[in-house]
Amino acid sequence: MRKAALSLFSLVLSGVVATLSWGGVAWAQKPPVVVELFTAQGCSSCGKANQVAADLAKQDGVLALTYAVDYWDYLGWKDTFAKPVFAERQRAYAKKFALRDVPTPQMVVAGRVQASGTKAEAVEDLVKTAARARLNPPDMQFIGAARVAVGSGPAPRGGGEVWLVRYDPREQDIAIKRGDNKGQTLVHRNVVRELVRLGPWAGKPKLYRLPAANDADLVTVVLVQGAKGGRILGVLQSAGEAKR
Repeated sequence: MRKAALSLFSLVLSGVVATLSWGGVAWAQKPPVVVELFTAQGCSSCGKANQVAADLAKQDGVLALTYAVDYWDYLGWKDTFAKPVFAERQRAYAKKFALRDVPTPQMVVAGRVQASGTKAEAVEDLVKTAARARLNPPDMQFIGAARVAVGSGPAPRGGGEVWLVRYDPREQDIAIKRGDNKGQTLVHRNVVRELVRLGPWAGKPKLYRLPAANDADLVTVVLVQGAKGGRILGVLQSAGEAKR
């Protein structure tokens, strides 16, 4: 049984087995541009950024993810989606970009560059530039519902990391009852509900175990990126969910 499992893993990593037969969408030729919005329901300028992210989510070749941060909660409205781990991810980016402060709303494009989430044209330009960048993504495959295989590839300086992201693809409108946005209804799209670091990646084939999904409506994404807020190198999204 163990020999069969190892043989199967080898086939997946070498690309011999067809991608879709494993129930995954690997974007083997070119991954989508991942755009990460860090936002908060208590932030007065975040409503516009949320709409920018919602519009980006409709574009082909773009994977827009919305992370709600919790450090605005002290203003009187507790964000309904925020988790400390999302703010930790944003702080890692801020350190990587050598920013003095953690800005809100903030868009991070492909883990490479960042801009204010309210500046739609600037973000669009960054997305177009990122889409033209040369990439050499590792092969990636889901193996059943509990594991993901990441193949070999050039490891970034400082090493890489593999992350699990689960997000809700549905548009959600949240009525804000307190704080700076009191009386407003904010649109949310592709809200991240779960973020887990699966482990390091050093450029060699490796198998990672996935935590069980608690919500069947969430889309599962695996990201390979440079350590501590580095550039995103590979993207794998669960089958049938590349665009809803």
